[in-house]
Amino acid sequence: MEYAKLGNSDLTVSRICMGCMGFGDPGNGQHSWTLDEEHSRAVIRRGLELGVNFFDTAIGYQSGTSEQYLGRALRDFARREDMVVATKFLPRTQDEIAAGVTGQQHIEQMINTSLKNLGLDYVDLYIYHMWDYETPLYDIMDGLNRVVQEGKVRYIGISNCFAYQLAKANALAEREGFAKFISVQGHYNLIFREEEREMARLCAEDNIAMTPYSSLASGRLSRHPGETSRRLEEDSYAKLKYDATEEQDNVIIGRVAELADRHRVTMTEISLAWLLTKVTAPVVGATRMHHIEGAADAVKVKLTEDERAYLEEPYVPHRLVGVMAQNTPEAAKGQHVWSVGNQRIENA
Repeated sequence: MEYAKLGNSDLTVSRICMGCMGFGDPGNGQHSWTLDEEHSRAVIRRGLELGVNFFDTAIGYQSGTSEQYLGRALRDFARREDMVVATKFLPRTQDEIAAGVTGQQHIEQMINTSLKNLGLDYVDLYIYHMWDYETPLYDIMDGLNRVVQEGKVRYIGISNCFAYQLAKANALAEREGFAKFISVQGHYNLIFREEEREMARLCAEDNIAMTPYSSLASGRLSRHPGETSRRLEEDSYAKLKYDATEEQDNVIIGRVAELADRHRVTMTEISLAWLLTKVTAPVVGATRMHHIEGAADAVKVKLTEDERAYLEEPYVPHRLVGVMAQNTPEAAKGQHVWSVGNQRIENA
């Protein structure tokens, strides 16, 4: 495993971040393919054996049971000071807004719940899961700064935002003396490269770490065109993100397969080796041992400049889909729903 500093922080993270969306009680979530606690623990333990020290979860994953599974596993298998734990909080609900719960109060409640779920005194990275157009930005940044000052959070990150929003938030933080975002978690992989338009340039200039999700395009970049799996068949959200561009994406996927044969490695290793030349640490979801093993092996694969260009050449611009297509004031309400306990949480 290789390690790197996470943006403008003193956190040292493995170049592979284990995404924990696939862990948690499937009865409390949207996905039938999530792992129960026994199998989640086995995958987490294998990640630790491979040198992974960076784990990403969220309060919205299976009603907080992903956080619970991760917290218990890390307590049993690792030393807290060696781990970098990231979790995410959701926007205010309409009920909270109607009740007058402020952005600051909402963040305090969210972090307290996540810490209880994780069984931790603090998280290393607390991520703003999706831009909240109904809460003033000042309240969000002030609320995040407060939990940093209280010692419940070491650093803050953001997910599912546009470059102008990240720049605007950090400018406000700098003006007010608040904690600034040190990382961004966006949708970025070999067949969806829209982050290169503005976000990647902003991050390079300001040393903000990129830790993208969907790094294997929900499995599409790890299989030959036409191959499928239970998750690919059942994951309607992934179908929304990728099915419309399947023909043009398959050209790139075919080249991934070609290079995998040439290097005698898996397609996962080639896809992630490319992404590792662009970002600090991709978030790789793992629900099988070979998922995390392939991701760890990708760190060893070094592509030539010509090979990287060969993979990139067929790409054509893609329209925004999924969460980012909803990330506007007009579309934000009610488009994507998560559950936290008995609450229905919108806009995650």
